[in-house]
Amino acid sequence: MIERLSSTKETKILLQELIEIHGPVVFHQSGGCCDGSAPMCFPRSEFRVGSRDVFLGTICEQPFFIAADQYSYWEHTKLIIDVVPGRGGMFSIEGPSGKRFLTRSQVFSEEELVEHKNNPPLSAAHITNFKDLKTTS
Repeated sequence: MIERLSSTKETKILLQELIEIHGPVVFHQSGGCCDGSAPMCFPRSEFRVGSRDVFLGTICEQPFFIAADQYSYWEHTKLIIDVVPGRGGMFSIEGPSGKRFLTRSQVFSEEELVEHKNNPPLSAAHITNFKDLKTTS
């Protein structure tokens, strides 16, 4: 199965710290006006994922979604979630840590693209195995 999402060791360390403080979380990669395309991290019980948003996988067992329109731009790449020094997104919970999440990407090989087309990802409306995950409809 094609891997659409991965993360660095630094991401996993920061994420574990955030989970200890906030409990289960959800990641959302949007293309909205607030913080552009930065991956945002929210307490899972406080954020609604759009039902059309695309599920890319998990980081430390926490779900990661991308807005459907953004997915159409990024679908040919694997997203790699990293951590860099700086202030997090204005609504993302890593803000006070002095670190922020950053999306890097790696273009799929021709073989991976074929596998990707043959195994499309699920939308948020079809993801039901995460406690407290809420969708817009």
